[in-house]
Amino acid sequence: MLKRILIVLSIIALGLLLYSVFVENIFSPRLSPKDTAKITLNDLKLQVEYNRPSKRERDIFGALVPFNKVWRTGANEATTFETNEDLMIDGMLLKKGKYTLWTVPMENSWKVMFNTKQYQWGVNEKMEPMWDPNYDAIEIEVPKQSIDETVEKFTIAFDNKTGNLKLTMAWDQTLIEIPMQIYPHKH
Repeated sequence: MLKRILIVLSIIALGLLLYSVFVENIFSPRLSPKDTAKITLNDLKLQVEYNRPSKRERDIFGALVPFNKVWRTGANEATTFETNEDLMIDGMLLKKGKYTLWTVPMENSWKVMFNTKQYQWGVNEKMEPMWDPNYDAIEIEVPKQSIDETVEKFTIAFDNKTGNLKLTMAWDQTLIEIPMQIYPHKH
């Protein structure tokens, strides 16, 4: 009797494994792989964790990512931004801590929101952003730049090559830059 139960359980386990591999494709690479952008400048440590969707010959801004609507700024899980120091962003104080990063792509500029709430996922079951504006620490608007090259995978990076720290986001032929600096604490 025990032998039959073990055989049945083995067949069920094998069936689940085959289903997972061939139907759910669990071992295939993610379409929007996870990535991390980091920078360390003296005592300042900044990090962004996000997922990188690909263009794959699609129209991106104004189509796949609609204009004038909140975007989860990547794919899958909500994008997070973490700083171990207080920052000045566009003249506003962003306290040290961990935030979720949300954007509103528009034709000529983007709104960027640093939100204190941590969300497990970027969208709900209706594919609507899970962003709650009541938790926005700051919201800024930055100009959208058109670039000549096509960026295939959505890319977030830190740029400090001129000594002016920026958080950059690029995808397709669009680039935005968010200037930031360490908050000058008065001693």
